[in-house]
Amino acid sequence: MSHDNQKNHLKAYGIVYYALQNGLKAKWLLNYDGGAFLIENNESVVNECKIRGVSYDVISDTKSKIILEEISSPSKNQEAITLEKAPKIAVYSPKDKMPWDDAVTMVLTYAEIPFDVVYDEEVLNDKLLLYEWLHLHHEDFTGQYGRFYGAFRTAPWYIQQKKDAEALATKLGYAKVSDEKGAVAKKIRDYVIGGGFMFAMCSATDSFDIALAADGVDICETMFDGDPSEPNYQSKIDFDKTFAFKDFELIRNPTTYEFSSIDMTRKRRINKETDYFTLREFSAKWDQVPTMLTQNHTQLVKAFMGQTTSFDRNNIKPTIIVLGENKTNGEGRYIHGTKGKGMFTFYGGHDPEDYQHRVGDPKTELDLHPTSPGYRLILNNVLFPAAKKKKQKT
Repeated sequence: MSHDNQKNHLKAYGIVYYALQNGLKAKWLLNYDGGAFLIENNESVVNECKIRGVSYDVISDTKSKIILEEISSPSKNQEAITLEKAPKIAVYSPKDKMPWDDAVTMVLTYAEIPFDVVYDEEVLNDKLLLYEWLHLHHEDFTGQYGRFYGAFRTAPWYIQQKKDAEALATKLGYAKVSDEKGAVAKKIRDYVIGGGFMFAMCSATDSFDIALAADGVDICETMFDGDPSEPNYQSKIDFDKTFAFKDFELIRNPTTYEFSSIDMTRKRRINKETDYFTLREFSAKWDQVPTMLTQNHTQLVKAFMGQTTSFDRNNIKPTIIVLGENKTNGEGRYIHGTKGKGMFTFYGGHDPEDYQHRVGDPKTELDLHPTSPGYRLILNNVLFPAAKKKKQKT
């Protein structure tokens, strides 16, 4: 899985998933050859590698034993993690949404990793209990329709989106979309607390935390929910309820395409040509989860924009692990934390290979980006729930 040895990093994850689905043994060799995978030799896996264009080597048992002994050395910042079971995956998305609107849906499809699409009805009916891993993408859990009002309120797609959301809220027994979305956010919160893995990108990151913090507080203006927001709502925000963020200021102007001070999009002063973020290095033997999540063939990753591009370090809770950052701009790009028995990862930006994705832009063709480091981070998150849990010392 290094830069020089792998022709298609993204499809390689699909091969590992395929092997696990078929009951084969697999290990993730953290910090070894770019985070290589060691899979039990099987003719069907070899054939799949050939069909999907994934680079591989067939090695002897003796060679694999030597590699594993080398990795186990205390002097090496490496570890071999046993992968046990292919996680069952759900993608939170409207059923009629085009797949190229969502980087995760695109890369799962490209890597040939199966997933189910769920939305509000399934979430509120506790269908998340059927899945180990849940993805949220360009979503607004605050009931403000992505805050597209300023630029797109007369666009047919925006008008239709608002009608559909209101109809769904009514069907599910809620007077307002904000109430219904808030209920969905709390169900997802409970899913994570119960042991689920949740991965969010773009506006699903900050809008999710804002919805939790504003539970029971009307922060929506009249054009969103039919009545004014309540006075002094900022003072009623409860940061103890959030997953990752603290001390943020909500943006009151409904025509501003931004939720709060969490996002760095409007504060950034970085040229596209120099816009990169760095992956932090962790101890593979002691900090296995962050090490899995940062496996890559480069530590320097090309940045990309989104409605929520990155996170202001001043608004990130001290308990949160920053996996990827731009230090000069004081922003976290890729962060991780635990909640109850579960875990979550927030990844800023919309599409790792489309620097400034805009409404109506053509889809990204991943055949042109088979070694994308930015997309590889998404697939790290898909695979890490398969890892055998390390026994805790008592």
